[in-house]
Amino acid sequence: METKETTLDKIRNRPRFKMYTHLSKESYAENLKNYLAEHKDEFIGNVNKEVATISVLTKDDHYWKPCLALRTELDEDITVIRGVFGPSSAVWTFFMFLYFLFTILWMTFFTMYYVENQISSNEYPWALNASFLMLIFIAATYAAARFGQSKAKDEMKKLRKFAEESTLKFEKTI
Repeated sequence: METKETTLDKIRNRPRFKMYTHLSKESYAENLKNYLAEHKDEFIGNVNKEVATISVLTKDDHYWKPCLALRTELDEDITVIRGVFGPSSAVWTFFMFLYFLFTILWMTFFTMYYVENQISSNEYPWALNASFLMLIFIAATYAAARFGQSKAKDEMKKLRKFAEESTLKFEKTI
């Protein structure tokens, strides 16, 4: 098994990695199901031959409770396993909505300021300040995501260990 990870993967909102194995997609999915059953007191998840979603069982839930999405693909007789860490889809959608909203508002306010300067008007004196406020909101959203990642670092390590062990354990038996 070979694992690839880049520097960019460490700073993303949703860190990711790739693993390469000689297991077929079907046997990999079956091995994941078996490994999940063996560790049912520690992990919970849903597995099929294309995608698996795994979470760590914890006493408390927080907004960045990480999930590991494993997607399998065939590439020249080698199975590529792409892993993506992230929060639940509802939380991820909410964060993307905030990024979208604040970015659109930033562009709107900055455009208002720019046009106002071009036509020498004084209708929107607050537009530049509002655009800076939107940049602060974008930075705060990013900081909240990074805070959540740091809070869930131990769970992410467990999920990464799950991905590696579930592949290595069964790859050695072939």
